[in-house]
Amino acid sequence: MRSEPIAAPVNDRFLRALRREPTDTTPVWIMRQAGRYLPEYRATRARAGSFLTLAQTPELACEVTLQPLARFDLDAAILFSDILTVPDAMGLGLHFADGEGPKFRRPVRNAADIAALGVPDPETELRYVMDAVRLIRRELAGRVPLIGFAGSPWTLACYMVEGEGSRDFARVKAMAWNEPALLHRLLDVVARAVAIYLAAQAAAGAQALMIFDTWGGLLAPAMFETFSRRYLAQIAATLQADPIARDLPLILFAKGVNGAGQLEALADTGCAALGLDWTITLGAARARVGDRVALQGNIDPAVLQASPAVIAAEVEAALVDFGAHPGHVFNLGHGVTPDVDPERVKTLVDAVHAAGRRIRGG
Repeated sequence: MRSEPIAAPVNDRFLRALRREPTDTTPVWIMRQAGRYLPEYRATRARAGSFLTLAQTPELACEVTLQPLARFDLDAAILFSDILTVPDAMGLGLHFADGEGPKFRRPVRNAADIAALGVPDPETELRYVMDAVRLIRRELAGRVPLIGFAGSPWTLACYMVEGEGSRDFARVKAMAWNEPALLHRLLDVVARAVAIYLAAQAAAGAQALMIFDTWGGLLAPAMFETFSRRYLAQIAATLQADPIARDLPLILFAKGVNGAGQLEALADTGCAALGLDWTITLGAARARVGDRVALQGNIDPAVLQASPAVIAAEVEAALVDFGAHPGHVFNLGHGVTPDVDPERVKTLVDAVHAAGRRIRGG
């Protein structure tokens, strides 16, 4: 049951843009906007003692979610969590080794491993996430919308089969070629778990939902359709059937997936918006998908290493490329890196709003 009524936030530019409605300026939020580039985040992380404690303690997750909103004029908050919460709740034993990234103690390698997987109950195994969503919504007090999120089935399967991060995830790709039926069983149970998890975030108070297909670009177009897009569409259909989640816009971000027909197929999943990386221009993407969906993105996050003048020029170029049409949420093409000066982020956020007002006449 929803913990409180979902009223429109005071600043609803982000939600209006996702509905492709006119806005006074271009809304902006940034992937990984709560992260190691912020000294206040590093202080909270040190106080927590570990990343998992930080992510699994609702009060701390709320604290770091709100930190960037105190610094920057952002148009949305995003839940502080991790895409690997779902496989961890499935019993794979997530842990983080210093300097090595996430690892699973019990990776999924065969039919017996997959048969043992169950769909977690979001209000039991993942209660800490739902409590964080509820707390963040209360603390936001209607300032801006809250985004909930999950990893895509394909991206989660990459980590579940490999057992850790990888440059090419050769194990799961070998499974796709050699045992496709086995991989489909894994992807199906993960897709059902992700859909239930996202619907629970909606019930807890999230006002938009996003799926990160971080490793979709590892797949050739035909394999992407078979092993990723079809499960994104399955999740979208499940959310559309949910009495609460169906009212929330869904953003799909498939990094490195811009090939012929791929964006068009993603736009046909039932999502409200497509997130784009920097390997395609906003104008080119809009020419391909038209007004079917909103677009989110998309300059290279490395631009935050440039001078303020260059940052402002890159922002202007991206917004001019999209044009004065409704339906654009500005973002980077991937997350903020830890070595970025927070002042450069402020420069970017302010430049988006200033250029957006000029272009949109707001």
